[in-house]
Amino acid sequence: MKKYTNTGNKDTRSGFGAGLAELGRTNENVVALCADLTGSLKMDEFKAENPERFFQVGIAEANMIGMAAGMTIGGKIPFTGTFANFSTGRVYDQIRQSVAYSGKNVKICASHAGLTLGEDGATHQILEDLGLMKMLPGMTVINTCDYNQTKAATMAIAELDGPVYLRFGRPKVANFTPEDQNFEIGKAVQLTEGTDVTIIATGHLVWEALEAAQELEAKGISAEVINIHTIKPLDEEAIIKSAKKTRCVVTAEEHNILGGLGESVARTLSLNAPTPQEYVATMDTFGESGTPEQLMEKYGLNAEAIVKATQKVIKRK
Repeated sequence: MKKYTNTGNKDTRSGFGAGLAELGRTNENVVALCADLTGSLKMDEFKAENPERFFQVGIAEANMIGMAAGMTIGGKIPFTGTFANFSTGRVYDQIRQSVAYSGKNVKICASHAGLTLGEDGATHQILEDLGLMKMLPGMTVINTCDYNQTKAATMAIAELDGPVYLRFGRPKVANFTPEDQNFEIGKAVQLTEGTDVTIIATGHLVWEALEAAQELEAKGISAEVINIHTIKPLDEEAIIKSAKKTRCVVTAEEHNILGGLGESVARTLSLNAPTPQEYVATMDTFGESGTPEQLMEKYGLNAEAIVKATQKVIKRK
């Protein structure tokens, strides 16, 4: 099985900041708006280099979305930045009406998503954002796995004409994808080849899936790991091809079991290649305060949970 090396833990929000700064130097139409969280979203470098293209709107997220939608009319490419909870739940009406319905070229960039926000607790740990955003017609939904992929995705979405939701996180996690990668929106990345089970993971769970695959290999189980960085549009071809080969699937995501990647995969399989599937996700619950590691373990979002789900689904073949 192909092995991946962690080149050093880095937070994915810093990947967004690096990508945004690079866009500031290469695309004069890119503008950035932030709702009083410039440091947390790592937007400081863009702000310092492009003060005339940076807009601090304060704690007024709905206003930020409205401003961004208006800026697109003049040909600008606005990137909005705040926590995932405020980027979606707090401003869903504005996104639906002013961005999605109108097809505006707004890039909604959301940090501090999922349980790995940690000690801030349930009110900030949004676990339903992927579902909220993927249900909006015309919305592209991306959930990156590490620093390098987040930087590449940030730069790639500037080239896509239309609304995008880009989700990333706060904690330092393994950085293992290529620094010079070509990020292709809507195209899954097969990380390992396997014959016994397909593990389809997104975001922070991709590295956990790779670690689970190594544990499974030691148990004589061959796992095919697929990184789904784009939740919508979903790479259905890659999913169907792998599922037909291994004949069972595990999905893994830092999101509610309802409405996320797992449900999108299940719909794809039920229509094209009915396949036993197990889910690694939060089970229709809110989070709580704790360290990211404690919460991922308690809510079953780690390599150990993926191994258990794999052993269960193989028995269902």
